[in-house]
Order: sequence, then C-alpha cells, then structure tokens
Amino acid sequence: MPTDTAAPERLKRVLRVKRIMTLREVAVHLHCSTRTAQRRLVQCQALHSYNHNARYYTLRHIPEFDAHGLWRYRGVFFSRHGNLPRTFAQLVYESPAGLTAAAAGDLLGLRPSSFLWSLRGLPSVQREKYQGRYVYWAGAAERRAQQQRQRALALPTRRELTAAEAIAMLVQKIRSPAASVEELSRRLVAQNLHVAPEWVGEFLTQHGVGVKKTSPSV
Repeated sequence: MPTDTAAPERLKRVLRVKRIMTLREVAVHLHCSTRTAQRRLVQCQALHSYNHNARYYTLRHIPEFDAHGLWRYRGVFFSRHGNLPRTFAQLVYESPAGLTAAAAGDLLGLRPSSFLWSLRGLPSVQREKYQGRYVYWAGAAERRAQQQRQRALALPTRRELTAAEAIAMLVQKIRSPAASVEELSRRLVAQNLHVAPEWVGEFLTQHGVGVKKTSPSV
C-alpha cells in the first residue's frame, strides 16, 4: 500500500480546528489503524496530555501555555515539557523555593496523591521534610541550596503561639486527625487565628503529635 504523504497535513488541519483529539478520533479521521494514527502523530511532533492517561493529543503550536508551560483545555491538561515526570521535575527546578505537595498539585491541577507516589524515584527531584511538611527540591545540589535559602527567607517570623491558638489547633487536630498542616492552618485562619503551616508542623512535632499524611507520596 503506498504511503499517504498527505495524511500529516490533513491531521494538522483538523487539529487546528478541534484543538485536541484522542488516538481513536485521529484514526477515524485519517481512515487508518490506531498504529498508523500513532505514527502520524509522531510525524507531527504532537503532544499528549498529562492527565486522562495521556489519551488526548494536540500540536505544539496550538496550546496557549501559561508562565509554567502548562495549558488546560476542557479539563484536559498539556505541558510544554512533555509527560508528567518531566513536567513535575521542571516545575520543581524552576520553583524559587521548592514545592510542597499542595503547591505542586495546584500548579498541575491534580490531586497530589494521584501522582506523587508514582514519581517518588525521579533522580532530578529530592524530597525532604522541612518545618513539619515535605518539600520537593531540585536534584542539582547548587539549585537546591538556592531554593532552601529562599524558603528560609520567605518563612514568617517565628513566634510563640497564644493559648487560644494552641487550643484551637489541637481541637482541629482531634476533629480531623488526617488533616495536613496546610489544612489545619486554613481552618485556623478561618477563625481569624493566623498560624502558618510551618508553625502548625513545628508545634505538633514539639508536642509529640504526628501529622498524618494522605498518602505515602505527600
């Protein structure tokens, strides 16, 4: 069977209109097998989504990437950096002061427990417990040192908690034993008690109260 040299151009035209397509949709449009459709996507240097099990594809010039190189379209997420492991590693490297699990989840639009465990072995990322919660740093020693210095500078000035703050924190901890330090901090702020997550972690550690994590990855 002769090679259909016009197929890549047809694929580019339809993707400019539809913006994103599944592999099956590409195969139907090009009247070919999914294996051939996959080859056409490779020819066009298409990107696949980092959510929905990488089911969706787009062309590199279509996404309107944000400052982090990410694009969300109708609940489907793409990254200029490629797949999820490369994207996470790049976001960690570019972060001025490292990333917490919550911050990484906010950037990617994903629940931290849905992806961090699968990325635990990335050599370009280092995880470390810092001020009562895990922080993800760049694997490169020089960059990691810069991030750690910046995070130390950004921390709120430590002060002793008032009796009201300590009692309120323990009440919330008893009510929700699995709550993260970020969640406990947010609940206290809702009560007009401004206690930073780092202070929550330090207070609970000092008093021998563990902060349960939602999964081994966070």
